[in-house]
Amino acid sequence: MNLIKKDFIFQNVNKLKGVGSQLSKYLKKKRIEKVKDIILNLPFSETDRSKIFKLNELEIGKIQTIQVKVKKLNFPRVRNLPNKIICEDENGQIEIVYFNSREGYLRKIFPLNEWVIISGKVNFFKNKYQITNPDYVANAENKDYVVKNIPKYRLTKGLNEKKYRSISEQVINNLPKIDDWLDEDFIEKNKLQNWNKAIIKLHSSEDSKKNDSKSLRRLAFDEICANFITLSKNRKIVKRRKKCKSFEEKISNGIVSNLKFKLTNDQIKALNEINSDLKDNRRMFRIIQGDVGSGKTIVSLLSLANVIESKYQCALMGPTEILAQQHFKLASEIFSKSKVRIEILTGKVEPYKKKEILKKIKEGKIDLLIGTHALFQKKIEFKKLGYVVIDEQHKFGVKQRTDFANKGGKDCDVLLMSATPIPRTMMMSHYGDMDVSKISEKPSIRKRILTLSKPEKKIDELWNFLSRQINDGNQIFWVCPLIEDSKFLDFTSAKKKFDLIKKKFPDKVGLVHGSLNKDEKAKVLNDFLEKKISILVSTTVIEVGIDFPNANIIIIENANKFGLAQLHQLRGRVGRGSKQATCILLFKESLSKNSIKRIKILKESDDGFFIAEEDLKLRGFGDLTGYQQSGNKTFKFADPLLHNDLFELAENYIFKNEKNINHSKFTFLLKLFDKAEIINVSET
Repeated sequence: MNLIKKDFIFQNVNKLKGVGSQLSKYLKKKRIEKVKDIILNLPFSETDRSKIFKLNELEIGKIQTIQVKVKKLNFPRVRNLPNKIICEDENGQIEIVYFNSREGYLRKIFPLNEWVIISGKVNFFKNKYQITNPDYVANAENKDYVVKNIPKYRLTKGLNEKKYRSISEQVINNLPKIDDWLDEDFIEKNKLQNWNKAIIKLHSSEDSKKNDSKSLRRLAFDEICANFITLSKNRKIVKRRKKCKSFEEKISNGIVSNLKFKLTNDQIKALNEINSDLKDNRRMFRIIQGDVGSGKTIVSLLSLANVIESKYQCALMGPTEILAQQHFKLASEIFSKSKVRIEILTGKVEPYKKKEILKKIKEGKIDLLIGTHALFQKKIEFKKLGYVVIDEQHKFGVKQRTDFANKGGKDCDVLLMSATPIPRTMMMSHYGDMDVSKISEKPSIRKRILTLSKPEKKIDELWNFLSRQINDGNQIFWVCPLIEDSKFLDFTSAKKKFDLIKKKFPDKVGLVHGSLNKDEKAKVLNDFLEKKISILVSTTVIEVGIDFPNANIIIIENANKFGLAQLHQLRGRVGRGSKQATCILLFKESLSKNSIKRIKILKESDDGFFIAEEDLKLRGFGDLTGYQQSGNKTFKFADPLLHNDLFELAENYIFKNEKNINHSKFTFLLKLFDKAEIINVSET
C-alpha cells in the first residue's frame, strides 16, 4: 500500500474533477468532505432506467427511458416561457421541456434529425406527453451509460443524481488496488468479499440493500474490527503498570457485618473481581453493569473501603448534585463506625468551606471525596489519589474514558457504574476496552414491582387509588413524554397533567422537566425527597440515577410510545425500599403488535438484561432509548441484531487474538472509519 493510494482515498473531495467550492459546500452538508466519505456513502436504492419504452407505452408519473428522433427545437423570445424540443418515434410525439436553460447547450445535446436517449419523469399536459428537465440526454453511442439500473443516493439540496453519480463513479472507477488486511482463506471461510470487490459491488449492484450480501457483510465486519481495535488499543493505554494495592478487607468486612441485608451472589462475585484488579500490578479499568435496584453502589463503597485501607485517597462522582448528596449520605452511614474521613464537594458548598476541603485534599486529610464532575477540575489536587468511581456514565466515549483514567495518575484505578442493561453485542461495542462485572440478581429485601396496564380513557379510576396511597405515606411519580402540548404528536404533556393533578391534590404535586434550570429542578426533587410533596409530575428526566426510597407508585403515560429498555428504567425509580411497589402503564387504544408485545414483556419480566435483548429485537439497532441516549449510533453499516455472527467473529479475531495481531496493517482501516485520531494511530 503506497502513499499515492492512501492520498487518493483520504484527500479532500475538492481535488476531484468537477468539484468546485460550491459543490464542496453541498457535499459537506452530507458530511462528505474526503474521498473516503464518497466510498462509504452507499446507495440506498436504484432507479430503473434499463428498458427503452415506445411513446405509446408511457405511463404518467413514472421515470422511463425513451429513444426518439429530434424533429423541432422551439426557443420562444418571450421571457419566462420554457424551451421545447419536439421529438418522435414511430408511435407518436413527445415534448421535452426546459426552464432556464441555454439555447446553445440544448442545440448541442438535441441535434436535429438525430436519435437521442432521454430518461426522466413522464408528464401529460394539454393532451401531450412531456418530460420536463430530463435527468439524462445522451446520443446512441452513450446508450449504455443511461439504459441501466442506476444507483440512487440520499442527496441534499444542490446535488442531483446525475452530478453525484459522476463524482461517485470517478472515485469508484479510480479506486486503487488496496492490499487486503484479511487473508484470502479467512475471507472465503467466513463468506466475505475482497475489499476492492466489495466496494465496487456495493456501488454498482443491489448489494448495499442486502444485509446478507458478502459485500455489505465485509464492510460491516471491517467497521466492527475498526471499533474493536480502537477499544483494544485503548485498553493497552489505560491498563498500564501500577503499584499493587495491599489490604486485608478489615474495613469492608466490618461494613458487611453491620448491613441489614445479605449481599447477593452477584454482588460478592463483582466485589471479588474488583478486589483482584485492585491488587493486580496493572490498572483496573472496569465497569459494573447492574440492573436497576441490584445494589451496585454498596459494592463500589466496599471496594472504596479496601483502597482507603491501602492508604490511598478515593473519589466518587455522580452526574448530579442530588445523586452526589445521596451517595454522601449513604457513605457517611456505612463508614460511621470507621475512621474514614469523607467530604462532599458540589457547587452548593460555601466558598470558605470549599477552600478548606481543597486544602485537606492536598494534605491527604480526606480519604473519600464525593461530588460531581467538578472533582476533575485542575485546582483540585489529591495527595495520593488511587481510585475513582464514576456513577451513571454510560454516555462517555472511548476518548473520555481515557481522559478520566489519565487524570487520576499512573496508580489510579477506575470503576464505572451503569444501571442501563445492554445486550451483549452492544456491550462489546461500547465497553470492549473495559473489564465487565455484571449484577442482575436483586437483593432479597426487594419485592418484585407489580406492573399493570390501563387504557387512558379509564384514568378517572386512578384518583381514589392515589388518594389511598398518599394517605398511607407513599409517594407517586407521574411520567409524561412531552413538556408541553404538541400540534404534531398525540402525546400527553407534563404541564397539562400537572395542572389537572394540582386541582385534585392541591399543594401535594410538583413538576420537573428538562427545560427547568439546574436550581429549579434540584428544589423540586429535594421537596419530593423530603416528602414536602406527594406526587412528582415529570418527563423522562427522572429515568436514571436518583433514589427516592419512599416512592412506590409510578404512572407512565403513553407507555406504548416508549421502548422496553426505557420503560424498565422508569419502572426502576420505584420499589427501592421493602414495600410493594406498583407501575401503571397508561396507553391509548388501537395498540400496534409491537406495543402489545412490549407491555406484555414488561408485565412478565423484571430482568433488565432480558428486556434489553427483547428491546433490541423489537426496535432494532440505533433506536434503543435508554443506552443510545446521546443519539449517536456506534455503527453505520454493522447491525448488532442482523450481524450478530460478525460481532462474535470480530471479537475472536481482535480481542482473543490480541497479542498476535499486527495492528500496523490496520492503520488504513482505522483512518477509513475515523478511529485513528481517537488512539493517535501514526502513519506506518
